[in-house]
Amino acid sequence: MIDDFAKEYLHGDLRDVRATMLWKIEGLSEYDARRPLTFTGTNLLGLIKHLTNTEARYFGEVFGRPFPERLPWWGEDADYGADKWATEHESRAEVVDRYRRAWEHSDATIAALDIDSPGHVPWWPRPDVKLFNVMVHVLTETNRHAGHADILREQLDATVGTDAGNTGPQERGTAFWDNHRAKIEQAAKAFDETQA
Repeated sequence: MIDDFAKEYLHGDLRDVRATMLWKIEGLSEYDARRPLTFTGTNLLGLIKHLTNTEARYFGEVFGRPFPERLPWWGEDADYGADKWATEHESRAEVVDRYRRAWEHSDATIAALDIDSPGHVPWWPRPDVKLFNVMVHVLTETNRHAGHADILREQLDATVGTDAGNTGPQERGTAFWDNHRAKIEQAAKAFDETQA
């Protein structure tokens, strides 16, 4: 009983955060969806591409159910970090569609297996796992990158939250946020001055 509940609960949360990841690129230009916004090149479309790889591998080869498509950015001959950015030859639609196909494959694996079904993650220090471990790992990884995406999107156009219905921060207006940031900046400087 609890196993079915836990599996569906984790799977529901994974479905929700997947949708959030796609919402983070809605309404953006191609350039803004893919341009590097951090020192290390983190970008919104690259996060989606990376999560495609995450789902395909963890819900695929770990359980002997390989994702049916070749992921050209994964393997011995791939450039470092190739799964974290979209090339000029990869459209947004292509990256998003591949992510959705990885979901379908993941969802089929989750549906086919019991939560205590064994898997093997050869790159982990404790490689023998259960579906439960992998579901928690992929949910954690996806949530981590959704947090990155939230910050990146806020940098681009001040859009925050998990979906289009989450407009609370925007409703406060620019003046409110300018004052709020100024208050935080003043506190940071005041504390710093006490440490000198």
